[in-house]
Amino acid sequence: MTVHAGISGSSGRMGRMLVQMISERDDIAVRSASEHPSSDAIGRDAGEVAGTGTLGVTVVDSAEALFSSCDVVIDFSSPAATVANARVAAATGKGLVAGTTGLDASARAVIAEASRTAPIVSAGNMSLGVNLLLGITRKVAAALDEEFDIEVVETHHRHKVDAPSGTALMLAEAAAKGRGVILDEVADRGRDGITGARRRGAIGMAAMRGGDVVGEHQVMFLAPGERIEIGHRASDRVIFVRGAITAARWLHKRPAGLYGMEDVLGLTGD
Repeated sequence: MTVHAGISGSSGRMGRMLVQMISERDDIAVRSASEHPSSDAIGRDAGEVAGTGTLGVTVVDSAEALFSSCDVVIDFSSPAATVANARVAAATGKGLVAGTTGLDASARAVIAEASRTAPIVSAGNMSLGVNLLLGITRKVAAALDEEFDIEVVETHHRHKVDAPSGTALMLAEAAAKGRGVILDEVADRGRDGITGARRRGAIGMAAMRGGDVVGEHQVMFLAPGERIEIGHRASDRVIFVRGAITAARWLHKRPAGLYGMEDVLGLTGD
């Protein structure tokens, strides 16, 4: 069965990669595409914008038009667009794969509410490797007590607008779950000046920006006399596109609900 996909933010870097990769497959096809109303891609063919040749899919400027011709929307656009897409998904009952980062609490609440009537996969990172790292982080945190300090360090390209990254937050949350604590109560997101000694049990997060780094994440467990380091390096954004396509195919025909990549990859029983 061929899944009919809609691409939100279709002229962006991730959107173009999605159109390109999907156009090479026969189990999923691009049937709709959207962009911000101010984009010069509006009214053009999504395939031509992506450099794959004519697809017969015109780029539209609204979530309603995007959802009208597809089964599942894949979204790597912006928080505002993701919220709009979630609301239309809720109204239509169609699927949404949301890979947008930088979602605040109100945006996440909209997505959660929308999942009551629509199937939604929402993940700050859709790579297989990162999701395996999440499981490992949770297990290590559960095995070690507060004698081990936990630090999450991430590095991304100079153009990334949010910090810490969605993946870093996911890793910190995994560590907090493993330790049985609430992340908001133990998180330490920044240090500057005379901060005093490190709080016992805190989970630290640090962000670095520069160059063209696709994404690097490291989780450190540090105790007197020893340190454990686990991490993941992404060298090509194709890993996120591949994961999103896998999620879209998995989500098609699923019942309403809020899913994560651990569900897509069958890791929930781990």
